[in-house]
Amino acid sequence: MDCICAECGRDLPRTSFTSNQYSKGAGWSRCAGCVHGHYSDSLAAIQSDGGRYNRSNRATIPTNELRYPFASGAFHCVAKGRHTSRERAGQACVSKWFKTGVVFEDDYFALDIKAVDKALEIVNRFNQLAIVQKPIKVNVPEVWTFDDDCDGDWAGSRFLNEHFIQNYQKFNSNSGHFSYHVSGGNYVLCDLQGGIYQHEVVLSDPVILSRTREYGVTDLGSNGISSFFYYHDCNEYCRPYWTIPANPVRHYRPALSTSMITLCRRPIPSLRNLHGQAVDIF
Repeated sequence: MDCICAECGRDLPRTSFTSNQYSKGAGWSRCAGCVHGHYSDSLAAIQSDGGRYNRSNRATIPTNELRYPFASGAFHCVAKGRHTSRERAGQACVSKWFKTGVVFEDDYFALDIKAVDKALEIVNRFNQLAIVQKPIKVNVPEVWTFDDDCDGDWAGSRFLNEHFIQNYQKFNSNSGHFSYHVSGGNYVLCDLQGGIYQHEVVLSDPVILSRTREYGVTDLGSNGISSFFYYHDCNEYCRPYWTIPANPVRHYRPALSTSMITLCRRPIPSLRNLHGQAVDIF
């Protein structure tokens, strides 16, 4: 059962407390972060914005790119284009659309952006602590609509547009451990992928695991969180006072792809990243 910390006032799972503190009950117990004097790790970031925004409202995508996208997964296709307006004019972008009949498109757009918003919130907090040398950025997609004069079925259809990432790759990091800690055990940010630049690291397509399964088909819920920590090994970036779930259990095997669940909560085929390379949720 959850318990409210007497010092920071957060409603946290039992695993956020030592056995001794938890036994004192609500109003008297202090979470591990407060006991060790590190509650500042959980303060919301107000001076950091790790968002990498379009800063453009138009782009052009060659018809050939739409017909033959450079990436295609179980749920979406990705084509490369170029911004044509504002400060991003001339810079590369990617357009992502969802395959017909696979998901409810309206819900998928909303949940995709919701996951990015949560990831950005966590990344902002992570950047404040300067745990790694380079600041972390998150591509923030926008829902755009193809012009009415586009060829064929594209006219008037919607898609996600975001800035292009060079040298796209999968990352191994401690973000899952950190996000679990600062969210009081409610969320895990994982499946990090993106590109490394000279002065920053840019992420895209983040996966959020939540206790309440509120982030769509890639959100494996409490079982996903438990499985993440079953395989997690702390490294030099993890901090000893960061909370972890007690006795994590393996519910999912490690996979070279992002695991997904259908709307009826059954395992379904994996989704590959923007360049067709396998990515690992754990």
